[in-house]
Amino acid sequence: MSGVTSAPWRDTFELDRADVRYLKLRDSAKRFAVLQLGVCPFRWDPAKSAFVAHPHNFFIFPRKELPYDSSSHEFLCQTTSLDFLAKHQFDFNTCFHEGISYLSRAQEEEALQKLNVLHHDGLSAFPNTSKQEEDLQLKSTADLLFSERMKIRFNEWRDAISTNPRVDNHKLGSNKFTTNQFQTVFFKMRPAIMLDGFTSHQLKLIQQVLRKNFRDLMYVCTFGEDETSEKRVVYTDNNEDSILLMKDVQEDLLRSRKVKVESAIGIRHVIDLIASERKLIVGHSCFLDIAQVYSKFIGPLPSSIKDFALAINRIFPHVVDTRHLMSASDAVQHLMRQKSKALSSAFSLLCPAFHSTAGEASIPAPVRIEVEADETMLSCFASGAKHEAGYDAFMTGCVFAQLCAHIGVKFEDFTPKENLEMNKKLKKYINLLPPSFNSGTVLDLRTGMERPDACYKLRYPAAVHDNIVLIWGFQSGMSAKDIKGCICKVFGPASVTTVFSIDSTAVLIQFSKQESVNDFLDLKATLEKQDSAISVLHPLSTILEGGQTRAANYDTYRDICSSSVTKYFFADQANAVCSASDTELRGENVDASDAPGTNSVLDETARTLVKQAEGAQHSSKKQDATDISCQDILDVLQDGKTLFGKQTRRT
Repeated sequence: MSGVTSAPWRDTFELDRADVRYLKLRDSAKRFAVLQLGVCPFRWDPAKSAFVAHPHNFFIFPRKELPYDSSSHEFLCQTTSLDFLAKHQFDFNTCFHEGISYLSRAQEEEALQKLNVLHHDGLSAFPNTSKQEEDLQLKSTADLLFSERMKIRFNEWRDAISTNPRVDNHKLGSNKFTTNQFQTVFFKMRPAIMLDGFTSHQLKLIQQVLRKNFRDLMYVCTFGEDETSEKRVVYTDNNEDSILLMKDVQEDLLRSRKVKVESAIGIRHVIDLIASERKLIVGHSCFLDIAQVYSKFIGPLPSSIKDFALAINRIFPHVVDTRHLMSASDAVQHLMRQKSKALSSAFSLLCPAFHSTAGEASIPAPVRIEVEADETMLSCFASGAKHEAGYDAFMTGCVFAQLCAHIGVKFEDFTPKENLEMNKKLKKYINLLPPSFNSGTVLDLRTGMERPDACYKLRYPAAVHDNIVLIWGFQSGMSAKDIKGCICKVFGPASVTTVFSIDSTAVLIQFSKQESVNDFLDLKATLEKQDSAISVLHPLSTILEGGQTRAANYDTYRDICSSSVTKYFFADQANAVCSASDTELRGENVDASDAPGTNSVLDETARTLVKQAEGAQHSSKKQDATDISCQDILDVLQDGKTLFGKQTRRT
């Protein structure tokens, strides 16, 4: 692929909700191109008691194949991805110059609809039979003379044809009307003149002459295999013959363009064949790969992850992920013994016959595998071309075969009519895909529902998305730990369970209580609205310093991720997507700072501070009110938070 993420914050995070994770996946599949496709069918050979692998590698490139399609393909390139491909000897020249193009099913349907419109209207083949065009104004003497000369030439030619209707092709081609610009030929068994060497303006004048003066002469434009146009004037016997000619040309045009659409489908024929076989599809960490296949060869990704899962299940009814199989099977977990689940690591461990390195631990392979491939693919096998798509597909199949043996699948007992996907020991792992390596869930393609992955160890406390606040735009250099410290001074040391950096400009804060989300957003709005010394001294003022800090609930985070806009830093992305109004950010009709009970929060805090200062003055005549320490003020502000909490509960 030409890339994976369009910005660092579009990586999937453990705190991401299922819909947000899918939005990021959909953005990746939409923006980046697939440059190489690897397919490796495996066939069990009972005579050899071995699998026979047939690896294939295809360079693909989304070039424009249909000349009448004005759209062009655009995609992003991520420098780290291109650098990775270059380090693994990816041939960019072959990809761009010889890569197989393709049309998705949606693009094919759109192209055929356009053809039907052209077919019914007949505009491209018969401009002079379309609805009346405005006459060209013959302002110049050259146009007048040219039009009159054409009128005379066509009239003489028609008269010659009508007086000798049985003239053959030889006589027709040698008559006096044949010149460099007028070549007399037959078209659809009818006398015709091939027009050559005329400008587009002159051709328009010719059409006007025919339209005004000759009902039995038809201007016909057809297209060759390379889409070069051929213009003719064809003689017809009567109006019925003209209609028949029009239908013939339109049908020819429709057939030829349908052939071009069929040819433009390109590499998608391979995907269609795989889908039609309804065989078991094996991948390794393949959720993004499947999304790319859908995006490039089926159509735009559905709006929800559930719809996506169900759509995939209709096209590929049996999918298994070897990485999930490694994690979910107790037998395989014991086999791996905490080793990396990366494809190359699993291949070197489970398939030593193809990958042997001195001193590297391996396990005897219980399933024998043979390879049948062309010289190009065999050279890749000799060099161990990891990250070459065809070789990666081969490695995935080899790993899967060995894993099946370790969970108790006996290939020797299979009959030719028996399907592997129906095996009882394997069936429970099929159609369960982890959406990402850190999602902590598996998606059931049959239902579109996610469920927790019991084998995944969470790095953070379980996400409660209603308890999460998004903060962005704070001063540079402020860490997630600093932000957590400021919030805990106000809401208490146990108020925050998780703080997660999206990037250097934004964080996600998960509170221990759901009501703390609105309390925080209300307090922030109040502090920003009140321009007083108390606001400046409040612990949250550190976060709000600079006046660019903004905050919202988790649904706003989802809306930001769903935008087609992409900025490198999350704060820039959020500002581009969100309105400047806190009301719009929170999806409420009332400004938080105008909510009942919040206007008086700082006032009440200030009165408490004044009373405490007056008490300090009475206790010691020598002590001035300005001698109150910063810690005293912070303590009072903490009391103000308590008062604020009581106020909001009363309202």
